[in-house]
Amino acid sequence: MTTEPSEVASGDALVTALIGAVHDTILAHRDELCDLDRAIGDADHGHNMARGFEAVAAASDEIAALPFGKALQKIGTTLVMKVGGASGPLYGSALMAAGKAGEDAPTSLVEVVARLEAAVDAVKQRGKSDVGAKTMLDVLVPVTEALKAGPADPLATARGTAAEALEATRPMVATKGRAAFLGERSAGHLDPGARSSELIIDAVCDVVEGR
Repeated sequence: MTTEPSEVASGDALVTALIGAVHDTILAHRDELCDLDRAIGDADHGHNMARGFEAVAAASDEIAALPFGKALQKIGTTLVMKVGGASGPLYGSALMAAGKAGEDAPTSLVEVVARLEAAVDAVKQRGKSDVGAKTMLDVLVPVTEALKAGPADPLATARGTAAEALEATRPMVATKGRAAFLGERSAGHLDPGARSSELIIDAVCDVVEGR
């Protein structure tokens, strides 16, 4: 399927659908995210992410009334305030930067990529990290680059790239975050932040497909 962003409901309906899809996905995988974090972190990634997106969902009507870019920024600030650990500032910074990249909902793949690039740059700056450190960037960057190439089927490309990139974090040795303290022992585990990023990408693709 080659659905373009312009084919999806715009404005508040789109924001409401995105919030609902991501909220439901994160809550459904809360325990899994905690289990992944237990192996190389402090076991709270799922709970933190769930708390953040529950707060976003509670303010869904207020957020959806804003222009698309402002809505993303509001979601970002909510996550910064409600999500504990490093995840709140990182996801929050990503969404705030994506929101500042344009006021209206994206209507082309080029505009989607521009928002993703802004989000990736914000995460790199906030986390002082890059690809290969076993973080959410190891999913976000490959997906951004894959979409930047202008694939015929952006949704399938985003999903497939995210899944492959997530699996690629398994053998990595963490050099950032709490997992970095484990050194070589962090290898052999999926990164929880990369998994939550993959889940969010998949949920967004579901909305674009109109599921």
